[in-house]
Amino acid sequence: MTDLNDALRFAGQGGLATRFTRIGPHEAARLCQEAYGISGAMKRLETEKDDTYLISASEGRYILKIANPDETQGELDLQNAVLDHLAEHFTRPAPRLIRARTGEGMLREPASGRFYRLLSFVEGTPLDMMETRTETLPEIGRVLAELRLALGGFRHPHQSRQLVWDVQHVMRLRPLLGEVSLPPRHQALAGEAFARLAEVAHRIPALPRQVVHNDFYASNIVADPETGHVTGVIDFGDVVESAVAIDLAVALMGQILKAFTPDQDIFANAYPVLAGYLERAPLSDEELAIIPHMVMARVLVRAVMTQYRAALMPENAPYILRNAAPSWAQLQWFLARPTAEVEAILRARPEFRRGS
Repeated sequence: MTDLNDALRFAGQGGLATRFTRIGPHEAARLCQEAYGISGAMKRLETEKDDTYLISASEGRYILKIANPDETQGELDLQNAVLDHLAEHFTRPAPRLIRARTGEGMLREPASGRFYRLLSFVEGTPLDMMETRTETLPEIGRVLAELRLALGGFRHPHQSRQLVWDVQHVMRLRPLLGEVSLPPRHQALAGEAFARLAEVAHRIPALPRQVVHNDFYASNIVADPETGHVTGVIDFGDVVESAVAIDLAVALMGQILKAFTPDQDIFANAYPVLAGYLERAPLSDEELAIIPHMVMARVLVRAVMTQYRAALMPENAPYILRNAAPSWAQLQWFLARPTAEVEAILRARPEFRRGS
């Protein structure tokens, strides 16, 4: 029972299991005008756990983020500090923290006590809203590597926070499986995946680590829809100190095939991303071996957590479940292959061998 209680607490951290009363556009507009002197058309954006608005003002566009009631000041300050750091150390566009008239980077909404912040808007179209060009794939890897290097010297008191979406902690979620309503076949697949990961989890702490983006999906990478050129990176809500290999695994997981036959290589679109990454930053043989396991871990967490959270918050279920459908077939693909074969997916390819 202790392990289950820990899993339930962990699954709800950061507001992932917290229901809240939404702040409407009129109140959001008032906050923005009073705190920042900015007004414009307000458009609500669908998000995982907070209130987020796109503000179109005469002087430009902005993002107003009103945090979940259970997001702490420390973890939000971590995100703000990362954005301030990237403003000086990252050459690609990323959101900039806009200070309030008082000079503060973060304020409290008076009625609810929730924290809110204003960010600059990064121009471009998210990659998940356009057809990704072949030439864009290696650029995704290059940008992530550049982001890794830019964050290499960053430190913050709250960087060691623990996140469900950071799969170095994947085994803490194993007891949650009994609390999730799944078809028997999916229950069996998830159980087998947890068992497979239990065999390799002890290797994660020895991997190179630092503060990373940890959410480098197509929805958080924006590009020019005409050329496919990456124009920026957004959504630093999951920044955390973790293994560099895990950060890259997230990006590769976003590119593995969603529809495939059992004999297809679901990493076909991910190889160019890795190639681009290696143009800018190195990886060890051990990192190349562990990354496919971490891709499977992220697929597993997505499969389990989306079902768990959708049951808790049925009103937001369409958003929560929007990317979950391919998870079970992807898990089956991994589990149909022995552990050694999974470890060789990247490491055995000639173009990724060290010194090649």
